[in-house]
Amino acid sequence: MLSNIRIVLVQTYHPGNIGASARAMKTMGLDDLVLVNPRQFPDPEATRLAAGAEDLVENARVVGSLGEALSDCVQVVGASARLRSLPLPHFDEPDAMARELVEHAATDPVALVFGRERSGLTNDEIRLCSHQVSIPANPEYGILNLSQAVQVLAYEVFKAWRQRPESGYRPQRPEEERAPSREQLGHFHHHLSRVMRESGFLTQPHARTEAQLQALFARAQPSRKELSLLRGLLASLEVHLPEEGK
Repeated sequence: MLSNIRIVLVQTYHPGNIGASARAMKTMGLDDLVLVNPRQFPDPEATRLAAGAEDLVENARVVGSLGEALSDCVQVVGASARLRSLPLPHFDEPDAMARELVEHAATDPVALVFGRERSGLTNDEIRLCSHQVSIPANPEYGILNLSQAVQVLAYEVFKAWRQRPESGYRPQRPEEERAPSREQLGHFHHHLSRVMRESGFLTQPHARTEAQLQALFARAQPSRKELSLLRGLLASLEVHLPEEGK
């Protein structure tokens, strides 16, 4: 699905912005970059600022017109800092745009179009789009760098994609950062109860105190690594308890 989402940059002036935009794309799982008449490309500055996304820069397609870049797309969203007086649907919120774009991308190519650094897209170029989108920003200074705008909208697209059941997206967490199982928690609480009794903290069974401690650790939500650390602490305390307390 993400492979059907194209980023189109129109007449980019600074080659570094191409590289930075490629980096923004790659962090959000996008890899289809099309350049319409860039002023200077290829260029070492584009490669340098890609910083790990050099493959997107190397595979970027250069075309002579915006129409050529969009010919196979079923939905095209033009990013514009200002609302044009054109009869095109306008997304005031990027997340709404992203949900609709991702819906179309499930079956067909779609595109996000970004204009020149200083002047954006012309009205004629906006007319080649099916929709417009703006990024809400400070009304007194709402100017975003090209790659920043790409990053914001690419993030919204990625977020909309990962919320779909078919994305299969699962955050990657190291084993030690995972939440402990009920069995692991049970062993910990049993260990804690034993140490409390052996140390004299509890001189008789006290269900209320143990329940309060269980609630405390439930709120804390320790990871497996943190639970292991706590058990190590309890084991160390046990070693130093008087024999008669054990």
